Amino acid sequence: MTQRPRRGSPRAFALVTGGGTAGHVQPALAVGEALVDLGHEPSTILYVGSRRGMEGRLVPEAGFEATLLPGRGIQRRLTRENLGAVGGLIVACALALAIVVRRRPRVVVTVGGYAGLPCSVAAILLRVPLVVVSCDAIAGASNRLVARFARKCAVAFEGTSLPNQVVTGAPLRKAVLGTDRSPQGRSAARAALGVPAGRFLLAVEGGSLGAHRLNDAALGLAKSWASRNDVTIYHVAGERNLAGVKREAAGLGLGPQPSPEGGLDYRLVGYERQMPALLGACDFAVCRAGASTVAELAAIGTPSALVPLPGAPNDHQTRNAEALARAGAATLISDDDCSAERLEEIVAALLDDPERLGSMSAAAAAAGHRDAAERVAALVESVSKARA
Repeated sequence: MTQRPRRGSPRAFALVTGGGTAGHVQPALAVGEALVDLGHEPSTILYVGSRRGMEGRLVPEAGFEATLLPGRGIQRRLTRENLGAVGGLIVACALALAIVVRRRPRVVVTVGGYAGLPCSVAAILLRVPLVVVSCDAIAGASNRLVARFARKCAVAFEGTSLPNQVVTGAPLRKAVLGTDRSPQGRSAARAALGVPAGRFLLAVEGGSLGAHRLNDAALGLAKSWASRNDVTIYHVAGERNLAGVKREAAGLGLGPQPSPEGGLDYRLVGYERQMPALLGACDFAVCRAGASTVAELAAIGTPSALVPLPGAPNDHQTRNAEALARAGAATLISDDDCSAERLEEIVAALLDDPERLGSMSAAAAAAGHRDAAERVAALVESVSKARA
C-alpha cells in the first residue's frame, strides 16, 4: 500500500530517494547515516523509494522514515508492461510533488534507479537543490536524465560523464567499513555465520535479486566437490530463486551437514543480511559486478571473481568490474563463461596459493574509497548551505 505524507510532518533537512534493489538502497542509507554523523536528526532525513523494492524493509530497520511510491522500471523496448509503468510513474510524480511541498526539504539526494525519478522531478519543478549520487562507472538513465539540473553530481569512478561532478567513491554503510579481515576478525565472522573454521570459504552471490547463471555454476561446483572436506561453499541464491535452488540442491544431495565420512560443507540462503561479515570471512567471492558489491569488495579487501550482468544498461557492470580487475584485485568472467568448470579452475588454483590471495586482497583494499559516504554528506551539506 502506498504511504502518503502525513499532515503536520516536520520539515526534512534531506529527502533521499532512489531504490528498487539493495544496490541502490544501501548507498542511500550510507548517506543518511553520514548526515546523522554531521549532526542532523534521523527524523529530518526522509527516504522516498518504491513499494516494489527492498527499501520498505531495509530503511525502517536502519532507523529512517520511509515513504513508498508506486511504479516500476520501464523496459527498453515496446511492451504492454510499459503502459502500466508509465501510468505508475505519473502517479508517483504527483505524490512526490505533494511530499516535497509538505516536507520542504532543503536538499534532495537521488541515488538513481526508477524509484529516484519522481522526487528528482519534483525537486527540479519546485527548485529544491538536487544532488545526484552515481555509484556505477556509467551513470544510469534516471541519473543522466536529471543530472543537468543538479547542483552537484557525486560519482564513484573517474570518467563518469555527468556535469558538475565530484569523485567521491560509492557511499558505504558503517557495517561494511567496520568489517575486520584480520585473522581474529575473520574467525569471529565465521563463528557468527555458523561456518566451520579450517575450511576454504567460497562465497557465491548474485546480488539481492539473485542470478541464475551464478546459481547454476555454484550448484555444479558443489556437485563436483561433494567429497571435499576442506571447502565450504556459502551460496546466496536470491530470495526469488531460493525455493528452486533448494530443490535442485536437495536432488544433488547437498546440505549444510557433511556426511560422517566428511565432504563438502554447502550453505544455502536466499538473502544474506550479514553480507559484510560474509565478505570479511570468506577467502574468495564470486559475485555480480553491481556498484555497491564492487565498492564493498574493495573497502573490505576481498579477492573476487566478478561476473557482469549481461544486458545491463550501457554494460556498466563490466566497467565496474574492470576497475578491480585492472588493480589486480579481481578476475573478470563473462556471463557466457561462468560455469562450474570455470569456477573450479579459478578457485582450485587459489586453494594452495595464500600469497596470491593476499596480494589480491591488498589490491582490493587499495582501490577502495572508505570515506565516500562522508564526502557525499559534506557535499550535500554544502549544497544546502549555498541555497540558504
